[in-house]
Amino acid sequence: MNDGGLGYLSRPANPTCIAPPRPMINSGVQIVRAFPNITFANPTAMAQGVGDPARILILEKAGRVRAFPNQANVMNGQITPVLDVSTRVDNTQNEGGALGLALHPQWATRKELFLSYTRAGRGGSVPLVSVISRFRSNDNGVTFDPNSEERLLQLDQPYTNHNGGNIAFGPDGFLYIGFGDGGNGDDPLNSGQSLNTNLGKMLRIDVNQPFDAGVPYAIPPTNPFASNGQACNLNSQTRVVDAGSITRCSEIWAYGLRNPWRWSFDQSTGTLWAGDVGQGAWEEIDIISAGANYGWNVCEGFQPRGVTNTDAGCPLVGHTPPVVSYGRGLGYSVTGGYVYRGTAVPSLVGRYVFGDYGSGRVWYIDENVSTGARTMVQIADTNLSIGSFGQTLDGEVFILDLPNGTLSRFTPMGATDAGTSFPATLSATGCFNASMQPVAALIPYDLNSPLWSDGAVKERFFAIPDGTTIGLLPDGDFDFPNGTVTVKTFSLAGQKIETRLLVRHSDGQWAGYSYEWRNDQTDADLLPAGKSKVVGSQTWQYPSRGECMTCHTATANRTLGPELAQLNRSFAYPRGVTANEVETLAGLGYFTTPLPNIAANLPRLEPPQGAGPLDARARAYLHSNCSNCHRNGAVQGPHDLRYSLTFRNTNTCNVAPTNGNLGVPGAMILAPTNPNLSIISLRMHALNSFRMPPLGTSIVDTQGTALIDSWITSVTTCP
Repeated sequence: MNDGGLGYLSRPANPTCIAPPRPMINSGVQIVRAFPNITFANPTAMAQGVGDPARILILEKAGRVRAFPNQANVMNGQITPVLDVSTRVDNTQNEGGALGLALHPQWATRKELFLSYTRAGRGGSVPLVSVISRFRSNDNGVTFDPNSEERLLQLDQPYTNHNGGNIAFGPDGFLYIGFGDGGNGDDPLNSGQSLNTNLGKMLRIDVNQPFDAGVPYAIPPTNPFASNGQACNLNSQTRVVDAGSITRCSEIWAYGLRNPWRWSFDQSTGTLWAGDVGQGAWEEIDIISAGANYGWNVCEGFQPRGVTNTDAGCPLVGHTPPVVSYGRGLGYSVTGGYVYRGTAVPSLVGRYVFGDYGSGRVWYIDENVSTGARTMVQIADTNLSIGSFGQTLDGEVFILDLPNGTLSRFTPMGATDAGTSFPATLSATGCFNASMQPVAALIPYDLNSPLWSDGAVKERFFAIPDGTTIGLLPDGDFDFPNGTVTVKTFSLAGQKIETRLLVRHSDGQWAGYSYEWRNDQTDADLLPAGKSKVVGSQTWQYPSRGECMTCHTATANRTLGPELAQLNRSFAYPRGVTANEVETLAGLGYFTTPLPNIAANLPRLEPPQGAGPLDARARAYLHSNCSNCHRNGAVQGPHDLRYSLTFRNTNTCNVAPTNGNLGVPGAMILAPTNPNLSIISLRMHALNSFRMPPLGTSIVDTQGTALIDSWITSVTTCP
């Protein structure tokens, strides 16, 4: 029946299917918003001048340093400019931008600010150049003169990722600089293990003495290669000395690093802790010491590169193993933190705190005094995109949310802060009735381009609290209110096997919960962790809660699917009416604002197996299956697979991969006319750790791969 009306006569009431309070991990510590009235644009670093606790400086990725009073109720209007070199910073290419900030340790007498940033390179094999610069102040450190820039060190970057970029003064007064291996995948230039390049290294230089013109730093005599090496990147404003035939770079303090993304010195002991981002299998935390080799590109974590077998062991002689390492079930991009030396949370004092950009999880490292064994203890699951940590002079530690621009801090957990336990059965969630059918408040919907899920049949629903509405973001994505519950039930051979709830708790944080259906279909039980189960002739993967948030990324606004272009389609509603989904939702008052246009004029994803143009169907498939991770603001490679972009702006065609070529010489993200040289196709066909999507699927989508291969074959030239 199609009466031309809406799918519902009126919006159903929702008395029961509402996200309960977030069940916080009973770690004794919680993470809360700090300075709740201020935000920044992509903050990458925090600093305070020694002896100046009243002011905090924040570096923004575009190349601006701004300051604010260290007061809990500070407002945006109190943020003041300190330095702006955004016209010199290349913030457009993958992981480039302003990445490191340090203030001279003799701040009382030397108002000097140091930046690490990337500038545009010469093109071709040098797309970016990393720059370490000093700036001086004309007003006693209130602001810094952009024209005072003294470029201390410049380093050519062969690719646009793995720039590292953090800088900090050590307790010895020397400036430490962390650089990644220069990019691409597998470290094709062998930078990590080569001592004649400063890529893939921790460097240490002396910037404290007056030097001759054009020689802006010295090599500390205690550097590991000071006596049998040569400075590789001495730089004046215009001159760079390449490594050339040098066999050892005397700036090197330690080597074998892939991408040391955020590292710090313990305020009390001086120990240098670093988070080194893994490639496809392991993230790691290291303690950095002079002359040590941390294994990349031979090792990743405790294992050989790319190996997920925890018993394999790294074969590199002389390798210094990490302190701890974790796999993809917990996250995919480690962000190094700090040893907590504050007073607000006594239980954290002396413990190293760190997190994961992808999953939002935060841990501390616990050490067994008797055995010396170190383990990770989880503090919290968050919805933060943890781009960096910061530490103030008093030892308190802060989290910088890169895309959202907020700062968070650690506080003790009160007696009632742990919240309630999440319902142990699906029937107890308030979202299913006595017959285990979705309650009336759950609005069913379907997608134009669904995510591949190993051939399972899926039913999708959402419910929001009464009196709330859904915001529409500029790209058409749905911005659900607190209390939202989204439901997806998976069935194989007519049997329900799993129901996943993605909910937005009352504190605004999203979390995922997986329920395994019982064989008799009478109920489903909450899973505390990930699980594999043989269902018929296939193995079904139930995701862990960390894996849920690894795919439901912050950059994709957590919910995957509910957006105008996906729901702009007809749907057969339970009352026997077939109607357009977005028009139905708008007509029932679900949206905060009116639709920007009638449905016929709104964007619409082409169904991948429909009759639309080949390129539109293929791009829609990549949007729904891949763009949650591969988009601007994420960390998974340089390409952006959103459907709304032009093909040129996806940065895929004849672009070299940054996470390995899968052993295929000459492979590109997309090689025109050749699926066999296209990483997009190769990863979709893979059944090992190279598979994409990496979680939740173990069976190749034959129709989907055929579609993508046909499209790649049809692409004859790059735009």
